[in-house]
Amino acid sequence: MDDIARQAGAAKGLISYSFHSKRGCCLAIVQDSVAGLVASAVSGLGLPPAGRVHRTVDGCLRYAERNQAAYRTIVTGGVGFDAEAHAIRDQVREVIVTTLAEGVYGRADVSAPARTALLSWVRGVEGATRDWIGRPGPTRAARCDPLVKTLGGTLRAVAVLDPAHPAPAPARRDA
Repeated sequence: MDDIARQAGAAKGLISYSFHSKRGCCLAIVQDSVAGLVASAVSGLGLPPAGRVHRTVDGCLRYAERNQAAYRTIVTGGVGFDAEAHAIRDQVREVIVTTLAEGVYGRADVSAPARTALLSWVRGVEGATRDWIGRPGPTRAARCDPLVKTLGGTLRAVAVLDPAHPAPAPARRDA
């Protein structure tokens, strides 16, 4: 709380009063961070599907690269078990799954197998991103391309499980 007050240029008592508790302050920080991650994820709405997916993944990676502690907090749901922090994390995942479904299938209301596959892919991207920011290694671009390509495999698997959700034809990305 001292560090937050110092960064904000405010008295610690004012910070405590404004957020009612240390937990309230932490949740506010997570919610503010989530807004930045969601904005990155849904940018590029006017792009073709392949470009949109690339932009979404690159936006998430860029956010994680620039906000490592916040990204870790978001995807893990905070320190320990906190139902509100987990709800915030789940809302972010839902926005990303919905964005992907709309980009790939043209609608947000997809079947259970399609939703499960997209959510699994999103969680895989989260894990790969946490691994990437935790150690020196490939550039963001070098990390982005394989993650985008694995979505193609996920979509082909969905098409096998649920023919009502065919995989889109491979396309070149326009970024």
